[in-house]
Amino acid sequence: MKKIYLLTTAFLMLQGLYAQKSNPPATDTAKKTIDLEELIISVNKWEQKLNEVPNKITKVTKAQIIHNNPQTAADLLAQTGTVFIQKSQLGGGSPMIRGFATNRVLLVVDGVRMNNAIYRSGNLQNIISIDALSTQTAEVIFGPGSLIYGSDAIGGVMDFHTLDPRFSKEKKMLLTGSALARYSTANKENTIHADINAGWKKWSVLSSVSYSKFDDLKMGKNGGTDSYLRPEYVQRINGVDSIVKNSNPRVQRFSGYDQINFLQKIRFKPTEHLDMQYSFTYAGTSDAPRYDRLIQYRSGKLRFAEWNYGPMLWRMHNLQILHNKKTAIYDGVRLTAAYQNYDESRMDRTRANNIRNTQSEKVHAVSVNIDANKKIGKGELFYGVEYVYNKVGSFGNKTNIASNIITPAVSRYPDGSTWSTTGVYGSYKVNFTPRFTFTTGLRYSYNSLNATFDTTFIKFPYQKAEIKDGAFTGNMGLVFRPEATWQLNSNISTGYRMPNVDDIGKFFESVPGNVTVPNPGLIPEYAWNFEVGIVKSVIQKFRLELNAFHTILNKAIVRRPATFNGQDSIFFDGVNSRVETLQNVAKATVSGFQASAAYYFTEHLSVQTHANWITGKETDDTKNEQVALRHAPPFYGSTLLKYRHKKLYVEVSAYYNSTIKNEDLAPSEQAKTDIYAKDSNGKPYSPSWFTLNCKASYQLAKQLLVTTGWENMTNKMYRPYSSGIVAAGSNLIISLRANW
Repeated sequence: MKKIYLLTTAFLMLQGLYAQKSNPPATDTAKKTIDLEELIISVNKWEQKLNEVPNKITKVTKAQIIHNNPQTAADLLAQTGTVFIQKSQLGGGSPMIRGFATNRVLLVVDGVRMNNAIYRSGNLQNIISIDALSTQTAEVIFGPGSLIYGSDAIGGVMDFHTLDPRFSKEKKMLLTGSALARYSTANKENTIHADINAGWKKWSVLSSVSYSKFDDLKMGKNGGTDSYLRPEYVQRINGVDSIVKNSNPRVQRFSGYDQINFLQKIRFKPTEHLDMQYSFTYAGTSDAPRYDRLIQYRSGKLRFAEWNYGPMLWRMHNLQILHNKKTAIYDGVRLTAAYQNYDESRMDRTRANNIRNTQSEKVHAVSVNIDANKKIGKGELFYGVEYVYNKVGSFGNKTNIASNIITPAVSRYPDGSTWSTTGVYGSYKVNFTPRFTFTTGLRYSYNSLNATFDTTFIKFPYQKAEIKDGAFTGNMGLVFRPEATWQLNSNISTGYRMPNVDDIGKFFESVPGNVTVPNPGLIPEYAWNFEVGIVKSVIQKFRLELNAFHTILNKAIVRRPATFNGQDSIFFDGVNSRVETLQNVAKATVSGFQASAAYYFTEHLSVQTHANWITGKETDDTKNEQVALRHAPPFYGSTLLKYRHKKLYVEVSAYYNSTIKNEDLAPSEQAKTDIYAKDSNGKPYSPSWFTLNCKASYQLAKQLLVTTGWENMTNKMYRPYSSGIVAAGSNLIISLRANW
């Protein structure tokens, strides 16, 4: 896969150098092309030109979302070719950014952080709560974002912006909207979506709703390994857990789920300088089977009869007030006040056991942000304050499914735990000359955590956990533009992550035979990131972007063997399990190289490619030595050939991953024998794979767009790195979108 990408990139570079000999033709398409200098992003919560920002940034537009037709927001990011997505189940998607994932990368929606006090170090699926069909734009900011966003933003920030209510420019009401219906064959997806906007001079109202129903996912049939198949499953028959032969082993029973999303916005602009908006967001899933647990075996037979994530509910109220009239202390100021309410749960039952274990969590999150900007001479100052408060409710019970008797049980987290952070930041950007931009900034955050342990079910050797700690983070970046077509970047930034309730108070089985117990003694982990980049861009002819980075994470929080009440193992869920805790005893280093290139053959035909090479080391779980980093994916990338002419858009693409040999897998991944293929020595490894795909859209009428797609055209059987579920086989997609 690396050779394919290198040949493609070399070809694009040679074509690009040739293209520089002449100016691009003044066609209509060239006029519409967005130049690097003109592309606007919001890395500092305020709009800026991309060629003044030292970070690597990937932006996804509404037009790209419409053409790519992602089923979820996780798929939306995967289709960029710059973010790797892991899936433990169909109802999931855990982004990996530059060797970091889960609670070391930050999710932001309309200026509000989604990461909460129970975001774990294991794989997370919360990104699917974001509705891809109500997303206006999305940006991925690579590298630490702690200066602006505080804790968790070590690997990067995923910043989503939902549909904006629009005002009428005339006296009469502006009424616009769209509706979509989509069907996919691999999981028999049925999706419907509608949004409507009513706008007047000073008021506008926007409503959006999406509903998706996914059946069990069908894998490919070519390549792969028989261990990927689902030959049997557990079914309850006449009150007995029976192992049933799967009539089609390529169908991954059970993996289907349903999801609904709703967005409501009300916007009021009483004056030219004052803009107020209230939004309510709701996202809810049905039970989502955790497929990687359902395929686990114990003593040669399927271990679980049930393993489901319960309905994942996310509700957010968000009030934003923007005042953009120049004053002595700001040119623009924005208040963002939000309240979020999360519901999550886990339900599992081992085969031939009538006891179903349930753990439920509720998180109440309040946040207030004030962000401002002020132009000072040739520079611009960005500054603000933030307050975030989380309260965690955690409950456990056991249900006898034969008698329906429910009894209390140990909870996953200490009930009533609180987590909070308060931060103040300032960032300054100055254009010393038209060619030279300098950016620097500093943030101070004060964090606190309080948890009380219930000893009713588990005799913890401690009663309370408390953290009160501060952290300084900052960055310094340079952008040099020697010519209009060249850009050189360098950036040094720091990041940190405050231990949350999941780190300190979790009690759960990490893998069969290992149980993680709380550790009240954790402290924050800190990261240093060094990055350089180069961009060569000739409008409508050629664009090449190269970025290299190196990140050092100190005091990294990782699992380690430990003792509990003086014992190194305890009896848990019918198994004598080794005791582990999360501890600040590791160091992780991540290095990588990201490249993107595009070449325009004509105004209608272009080719684009992306590549990501990431490698990392971290201190081993049991030995004091450096081993492969768990969240460093294999080399991955994509190449896309695009044709656009009048009403027709066609895209042919290839997505590919390289192999990770057994000796290059993290020890924690080597232990996951249920999900990996076996090499010639019978050891787990992650094979390489590629898919060929074709998508097309045609504007049938001014208000009607039909989009089709054929993904994985060769019907490859493959499982992405670290994923519990096998990817979709040959998948036909058709959607019809109406606009008015």
